[in-house]
Amino acid sequence: MKTSARELWTGRGLLVFVMLITIIPFVSLFVTALHAPGTYPSGLAWPAEPHWENFVNAFKAAKMGKLLQSSLLIELGVVPAAVLMSTLAGFALGHLKVPFRRTLLVIFVLGLTLPFEGIIVPLYYQIRSYGLLNTQWAIILPLLGLFMPFAVMWMRAHFVNMPEDLSEAARVDGASTWQLFWRIHVPLSMPAISSLAILLFLWTWNQFLLAIVLVDDPSKRTMAGALGAFQGQWGTDIPMLCAGSLLILTPTLLVFLAFQRQFVAALLQGAVKG
Repeated sequence: MKTSARELWTGRGLLVFVMLITIIPFVSLFVTALHAPGTYPSGLAWPAEPHWENFVNAFKAAKMGKLLQSSLLIELGVVPAAVLMSTLAGFALGHLKVPFRRTLLVIFVLGLTLPFEGIIVPLYYQIRSYGLLNTQWAIILPLLGLFMPFAVMWMRAHFVNMPEDLSEAARVDGASTWQLFWRIHVPLSMPAISSLAILLFLWTWNQFLLAIVLVDDPSKRTMAGALGAFQGQWGTDIPMLCAGSLLILTPTLLVFLAFQRQFVAALLQGAVKG
């Protein structure tokens, strides 16, 4: 069916409108961050003398060097382990005939409905009983559990569409279950795995609630969690606060821009036809 010129321009107009709505807040943050410290800028007026040093001062004031180390440590503790466990579980639930897989599937679906806010109080007391408060483990271990329902369902949705002919042909050739998983299904699942890793990276980097409740030391939190302490120190200095916010947002934007093709490929990936 041929698309008319009117439909084409309407679609383009909507895309431009949505793009403007998305970009304007970032432009506003950037322009505000360039104003003189201690001022209260209004609108999107470009300052007469841009204060680029606000970004350097915000970086030093928030001690973002330590925050970057802490965030990367938390990312390394969460993302690889979560991707590995969810890929194994998704393969088992989606492609193998494991016992009680329907019951396990229902449990994971129920886990998707569990909000962070609803378990933060019992989680605090549990982490305290383990002696892990004010450590990166207080963020890593809860996130591994909280990410599992979505991550497992994401990978299961991929593996359940893998053709049975591939597995049958591999088993005829003498492949074990592990060889079937590692040599055949994992290479074919890289778009889904990489997009899941991107999502988990972004969610971990932007984790705020667990960081401020379970960790008192801002230098041991995630970048987003440390924003609360930075806001308490510079809450009345709007340009400095905007500069710090942009510095915290920049790594996530760079990661998404770098891997956007893999992410879109996974979202558009349909059933594999053999």
